[in-house]
Amino acid sequence: MLRWFLRLSLALAGLTAAAAEPAAPAPGGAVPPLLLDALGKVAANFDRWAYTETRMMTDEHGVPQPETVVRFDPSKPYAEQYLPLKVNGKPPTGKQLKEFRQRGEKRGEKFAKQEAEGKVPGSELPRFGFNGGTASIDLAHATLASENADSVTFEVPLRNDGHGTLPVEKFQLFARVNRTTHAFENVALRVRSAFRVKLVVKVKSGEASIDFAPVGPAYDPAPVTMSGDATATVLFMKFGGGFELKRTEFARVKPYGERFGVKIGPMKALDF
Repeated sequence: MLRWFLRLSLALAGLTAAAAEPAAPAPGGAVPPLLLDALGKVAANFDRWAYTETRMMTDEHGVPQPETVVRFDPSKPYAEQYLPLKVNGKPPTGKQLKEFRQRGEKRGEKFAKQEAEGKVPGSELPRFGFNGGTASIDLAHATLASENADSVTFEVPLRNDGHGTLPVEKFQLFARVNRTTHAFENVALRVRSAFRVKLVVKVKSGEASIDFAPVGPAYDPAPVTMSGDATATVLFMKFGGGFELKRTEFARVKPYGERFGVKIGPMKALDF
């Protein structure tokens, strides 16, 4: 459940009264310029930061689980981009090292496939998948949820891709953008109401959020923290827990995909 919620999140967090007023659609169905600028800043920095990611999880009783620490470096060959330093509180085994190498290789294969199809590697917006269904982010129908002197919060609908039965209406996705810098401050996704999966699994609640912060002078804010929790029942048994991901030790790098002068892509958003 939590692993799915981690993948699903462009981030999930309770934004309290953000959607209290009726949403106003963007004129002409266009992507709001402020939101488009923020996405462009994320895209411009795609694969240009190496960092250490620490993942901490708790079970349904709030008991902390052993942490996993991984060094990610997109300037290295794909098989070497994910280096586990600790897995579930212990030094990585040979099998786990192999799994992380394969994870990097699959990443490279994905980019190679995109390039072969005439796409810019890394340029596609992420899709969410669960129970055989997928959904995409409907930027053109983003609406104003709330605003103040410092920031603007948009609600961005999810659109069912027509594969499976992902209940997109059960989710809310929010993005808060700074008025001055035109950069993301927070992106959040939450379960609006409970729903069932294959009749036996009931997803009862869930929320998570990604916080952005400056990681170097003269650079746009980057995702630095993600946290959240989720609960579900399976045949009347409760499952769930919480998670927190922290990224530290940032270093500016040149993407491995640009080693031959091919520039990686204009519109990759929030590959967290």
